[in-house]
Amino acid sequence: MISVIIPMYNSAGSIERALESVINQDYDGLIEVIVVNDGSKDDSVKIVKAFIECNNHIGISLISQENGGVSKARNTGLKNAKGNYIAFLDSDDAWFPDKLSRQTKIFEEKPNVDFLATAFEGFYMKNRLEGELINVKFINLIFKNFFQPSTVLMKKAIVDKIGLFDENQKYAEEGNFFFRVSQEFNCFFYNKKLIIYGDGKTGFGESGLSANLKEMEKGELKNLKFAFKNNWISIGTYIIAVTFSVLKYFRRIVIVFLRKK
Repeated sequence: MISVIIPMYNSAGSIERALESVINQDYDGLIEVIVVNDGSKDDSVKIVKAFIECNNHIGISLISQENGGVSKARNTGLKNAKGNYIAFLDSDDAWFPDKLSRQTKIFEEKPNVDFLATAFEGFYMKNRLEGELINVKFINLIFKNFFQPSTVLMKKAIVDKIGLFDENQKYAEEGNFFFRVSQEFNCFFYNKKLIIYGDGKTGFGESGLSANLKEMEKGELKNLKFAFKNNWISIGTYIIAVTFSVLKYFRRIVIVFLRKK
């Protein structure tokens, strides 16, 4: 069974589309959906309850908690997940109908795969083959985040080994989690677009947490410091990675400025 975890905060305009994309999967195995309402103030809860009533043949559960951030919401979902596999879906994203079936086929054919992310409109490797399966090592993640949460399907055993998301980190929190995963498990990137990211928005500078470029950069630098303190990278690599991250940050500022003109 696959447990799909959807953190939700004031997502009235997108949560139904996200849920529809899950129940419309052509995957023929069992799916449970866990929506974690992280203190929404809009009609998100009402919309989800109505959706559950209309689709009571699907295992959808709604858990509400006080607002604590996306990491806490994902952790609540993980603590309640019963599946052998975990999939994340942000409430403003949606899956292509064949997302889970394509990923589970790879897991079946390649037992060494523990963690599998895919491409999306914001990140597709044009210099690699369409549908190519790429092994992503920890050192690769130091310089580029290959993994967008809504693209991920992973074995539940990963959480049992490395633990949960860091609830004290609000920005770039998934980077810390992915660092820890890549230290212990075989991670891969499937170079095929299988999700709709937002409504075609870019990966940064438009809306949500990613709109706060300064805080996102602080989060990325915190992740690099975490890796260095754990002796996962040398002082030389740490300095190079920090420099590269800061340069990316200023590049993003310029891009967002030009986009708004």
